[in-house]
Amino acid sequence: MEKKPIKSHKDLKVYQMAFDAAMNIFELSKKFPVEERYSLTDQIRRSSRSVCANMAEAWRKRRYKAAFVAKLNDCEAEAAETQTWIEFAVKCNYLDVESGREIYATYNQILSGLVSMITNPSPWLMKR
Repeated sequence: MEKKPIKSHKDLKVYQMAFDAAMNIFELSKKFPVEERYSLTDQIRRSSRSVCANMAEAWRKRRYKAAFVAKLNDCEAEAAETQTWIEFAVKCNYLDVESGREIYATYNQILSGLVSMITNPSPWLMKR
């Protein structure tokens, strides 16, 4: 099977995973209590979406290694923040343990992909 060339951030597997995870969080968080609307619900949605938004920005900064890696570090931080909100949602009984474990594990995979790109950015940088 032939691999498709990566022409945009949307072609990155890690981006696709992060986008799907953010959409999953959006759906799951619809069941959170109304009193959490401006705290946990808002925070978990923002951080999960921010992983994707920062990845789009990182992709456009591939001319400069330091800028690219810095933006990927922002992605990593947002993914870790999302994991923290997932833990709170489970502890508050807004998410069942199994759903929490699944989405948390997805973010472990996302983090792994991001760390790999941060550690070895050369293949992703634009050739001058």
